[in-house]
Amino acid sequence: MPFAYRELGPKSGVPVILLHHLMAVLDDWDPRVIDGIAAHRRVIAFDNRGVGASGGSVPDTIEEMGRDALAFIRAMGLGKVDLLGFSMGGGVAQMIALQDPGRVRRMILAGTGPRGGGGIDEINRIAALAYIKAALTLSDPRNFLFFPRTPEGKRAAKDYFSRLKERSRNRDKRVSLQARRAQLKAIRTAGLSAPDDLSVITQPVFIANGDHDLMVDSKLSADMARRLPNAQLTIYPDSGHGGIFQHYQAFVPAVLDFLAH
Repeated sequence: MPFAYRELGPKSGVPVILLHHLMAVLDDWDPRVIDGIAAHRRVIAFDNRGVGASGGSVPDTIEEMGRDALAFIRAMGLGKVDLLGFSMGGGVAQMIALQDPGRVRRMILAGTGPRGGGGIDEINRIAALAYIKAALTLSDPRNFLFFPRTPEGKRAAKDYFSRLKERSRNRDKRVSLQARRAQLKAIRTAGLSAPDDLSVITQPVFIANGDHDLMVDSKLSADMARRLPNAQLTIYPDSGHGGIFQHYQAFVPAVLDFLAH
């Protein structure tokens, strides 16, 4: 099964594997985040099974997404990896660390929560409302899902969408309807599942979020930080689910510092 991926930065060192959000493809990574990390680290972003230009169909559980991500990592011949998982990708990162702990060196979990976290199962309702607002205003639903509707949040959203348009060649395929449906089912199932024992994830973990996350309650980031034995937590002010994009100027140096140890 073919996987679509992009590799940036140095050719040596432990690679940082990027795991992206619900309904996202390679072009949805903020260039300031991915390029900022790749200035110093080997970075590999990929479309998991059934997403964008990758083959196959998207599974409807986070566990299977984790196994597919591991299949990609192994196919690339990678031994140790660092993981950066945003939103749904953070759930997949946790699965990778649970399924193949010896392969993961360090992990960054942004805008995400633990399996069995309260409210994660409500993602369908929250997303549906955002899509209705987006349709009425002829705009991207991430305006409402990722950023607060404050003057600063609206500016951050405008800048973010401008950056996503910077790549003009070799754009990825759009996410399919099958992928959207399977991902929403997987997230809802994860929210209703029994919690994982996060105490077995002993690798260093950097957890980041905005202080007003509509999609994954910011309190779930603090909950993960308490349950993971080797975690550090940063909550960015006046920001939401996309806090790491709104505050990329603080987030990228923090990631590089975390990965340098």
